[in-house]
Amino acid sequence: MTAARSRRGGLARRSGRRGEVLAALLLMAKGYRILGFRLASPRGEIDLLAKRGNVLAVVEVKRRATLEAALEAVRPDQRERLRRAAAAIAAGRPALKAATIRLDLVALAPGRLPRHIPDAWRGG
Repeated sequence: MTAARSRRGGLARRSGRRGEVLAALLLMAKGYRILGFRLASPRGEIDLLAKRGNVLAVVEVKRRATLEAALEAVRPDQRERLRRAAAAIAAGRPALKAATIRLDLVALAPGRLPRHIPDAWRGG
């Protein structure tokens, strides 16, 4: 791996972490309780896991030029992995077993406020 590529990777990771923190702050301001960051399960990794009421929100954080690009960046197979990962995590936590699992998106774009889209891929 070249030094330039390694540097770009490091910058991307730091940018991603900043985006996740920004997304968490936005969600907390909306009344969500953050249950975890970058949760790994055998089924996949979840950027943010948040809960409000009986909803367990699996939050994917994407930084793209537009909202549409952020929505398209999460393919159907990735959405299914996120659903399975959330179900596995919920099954292991008694307090979450009855929660309704929902896939949300927090889209970040240069020069724009972050945007939270609950149930971003309704039916998809």
